[in-house]
Amino acid sequence: MSAGNMELEGKIKMKEQCALRKDIIKEFLAEFLGIFVLILFGCGSVAQTVLSKGALGEPLTIHIGFTLGVMMAVYVAGGVSGAHVNPAVSLAMVVLGKLPIKKFPVYVAAQFLGAFAGSCAVYGLYYDALMEHTGGVMQVTGINATANIWASYPAKHISVLGGFVDQVIGTAALILCILAIIDGKNIGAPKGMEPLCIGLIIMAIGVSMGLNCGYPINPARDLGPRLFTAVAGWGMEVFRAGGCWWWIPVAGPMVGGVVGAAIYFLFIELHHAKPEKQGENNVKDKYEMVTLS
Repeated sequence: MSAGNMELEGKIKMKEQCALRKDIIKEFLAEFLGIFVLILFGCGSVAQTVLSKGALGEPLTIHIGFTLGVMMAVYVAGGVSGAHVNPAVSLAMVVLGKLPIKKFPVYVAAQFLGAFAGSCAVYGLYYDALMEHTGGVMQVTGINATANIWASYPAKHISVLGGFVDQVIGTAALILCILAIIDGKNIGAPKGMEPLCIGLIIMAIGVSMGLNCGYPINPARDLGPRLFTAVAGWGMEVFRAGGCWWWIPVAGPMVGGVVGAAIYFLFIELHHAKPEKQGENNVKDKYEMVTLS
């Protein structure tokens, strides 16, 4: 037997022994890894900007970081779980009947754990720079604040109601556009290009809706890293800051996800031609690849 055949046989045996057979476990791991990648690139871009004091970053590079983070997250997990990487997206899929409700808590758990792990990775990556920048004093607010590397905090001008509305509108826009991209009966996106198009939604939201609080639009992306900062040295102030702001980027996106799903369904999806007539439209089916920020 040749060396090549032996290697191939070894790989086959390893796959038979180690490959997971339960879809829900595969989907859990895909969601975990997808949001890990999102946080690594997204929060990593914020860390580089903050810790270099703007020398190696600016708002645009942060937008690009989150855009590419989301795009890569969808490429990583899209073919396995759909790459929701956002509880608001998962809830929208449940409401539309595209995700069984029994899978919802599994997806959400994976998303929060993956976001927490991604935060750990960014912290380890920039630990030395963080210590030099802060002198070991972790501040949540003020000129030398660093907690905002991981989680969102409101601008001085924004009220609680304004922040909630901001998150509802931003997340609704995200969900509405995602549904348009993956809709096989609409124009959609070319096969394999869905992640790029979904990433560009994040860019659009970032450059148009980032002033108030930095467009978290994802409960796992915000609360997971916030929990990390609470235990990593910033303390419980991360929950008290901004008038107990922490719940806004958790509740707002969940409401916005349902609103965006309802709008797309009532305005577009409900009025699609029946399946037997759809063939006349010459529109190809698309993968159901969906994500977040």
